[in-house]
Parts: sequence; structure tokens; C-alpha cells
Amino acid sequence: MRSIVEPGSQGEQVGRLLLAVIVVLALPALPFGNYLIYPFMILTTWFHEMGHGMSAELMGQDFQRLLIYRNGSGLAENLVSSDISRLTQAAIAAGGPLAPSFVGAGLILASAHKKLWRPTLVAMAVAIFASVIIYVRSNVGVAVLPLVGALLVLIAWRAQDGFVRFSLQFLGVLGAMSMLRDFNYLFTEEAVIGGQRILSDTGQIEAALLLPHWFWAAAIIVTSALMVGFSLKYALSDRRLRPPRPKPPKNVLQFRRPDR
Repeated sequence: MRSIVEPGSQGEQVGRLLLAVIVVLALPALPFGNYLIYPFMILTTWFHEMGHGMSAELMGQDFQRLLIYRNGSGLAENLVSSDISRLTQAAIAAGGPLAPSFVGAGLILASAHKKLWRPTLVAMAVAIFASVIIYVRSNVGVAVLPLVGALLVLIAWRAQDGFVRFSLQFLGVLGAMSMLRDFNYLFTEEAVIGGQRILSDTGQIEAALLLPHWFWAAAIIVTSALMVGFSLKYALSDRRLRPPRPKPPKNVLQFRRPDR
């Protein structure tokens, strides 16, 4: 019986990614599923909070520390100048929800080039280890993040090429999917984090740029979807997945019919 999906095709690659994401999303409903999904949840929180912190650094402010709580929520503490502009405030607030999709799109794009597969995983692991040393100041983050980093190094070192490539794409899609986990948060003006009631990310953007928080939530979701959609289209194109045609000897004339 002929397979519905051709091995190695775009359909097979997309199907694997979708299946992996569905499994991760379904894990909380399974026995011990919350324990299995926990490292992924902490990683997506790390993406988000590092986005706030790095945005602050890029805007000339001071990223002080990163806290990740047991329930998977987190907080990036930045020291900002008293005369900070409204645009800078909004950029720092938007950096958190946009960072997972931005990094995720980068990982997916890297998966399109074999020479980048293993170095990209190692670079991500190094970034995790460095952040734990410099910024992370909570027991959960210090305990879980190094384990995630060690797993990425192990995959880059020992796994087969196909699994390394899939890992990059899976992490990229997982980062993008984290915005669905934060969907209610994005459309909320205030939130309770670490026992404190504070403005949500979109609430802070609203305070800085006046338009309602739900407008900024929708803008962030659309921007994230476009970034990840483009990266997936690029990395999973059928032309890119096909093995290159063998080159004929230099002394052989080759006539080829144009593609239609």
C-alpha cells in the first residue's frame, strides 16, 4: 500500500511537528503529564522574561535579575532611568511576548541549513547557562534551566542529524506556541505575579502608547504568527527538503526540460 505522505516530504515534516506540539499540549491531561511538560513550561517562561531583560539592555537600561516561580510564571526586574521615554517603556514590555516567537523563528530558520544545526543547539545551551549565572535568581530557574541546557548539548553531541533538525524545529514551534499559553494574559490589563498585582505586558504598552491593551495583544499575536509562518515556509519548502541533484562530469553535456 502506498504511503499517503512521501517520506522526507514537506507533509511528513509538518505532520511530525504538529504531532509533537499536540502531544505537548495534551500532556497536562495525562497522568504525570504536568511533570513531563514542566521543563518545557519553564523554558518558554525563560524565553519570555529574557525577552524583557534583553530589550531593556538594548534600550540602554539595566537588566537586574530574572525570577521563575514554581507555577511557571516569571518576572524580569529591570532598573530603568527616571526619564525613560514612553516608546522605550513599550519596547521593553513588548520584548517579552515577542521574544519566544522571535527566537523560535530563528531556530526554525537555522534548521534549514545543516551546518547550523548542532552549533545552534550548543549556542542556545550556552545562552541558558550564562543567563543562570548572570541573571536567574530563583530556585526553580537554577534547578531546571541547567538540565534543559545539558539536554540540548547532549542532543547536539550524540543525536542523529534528523533528530537534531527536528529538535530545532520543535523548540521553535514550542516557543511560538507559548503565546497560546499566555493568550488570556495578553488580553488582560492586570495580572498577579509572585503575589503582586501588576500591569500585564499589554497593559504597560497601553499605559505608554494609549491604544487599548487588546489592540496590542492582537498586534503581538499577528506579528508572532507572521514570523513563525515565514520561517516554517522557508525551512520546510519541498525544494529545500529534496536532496541536491548530483552534478554531471564536466565533460558531459546535459539537456534538461524546464520545470512546469
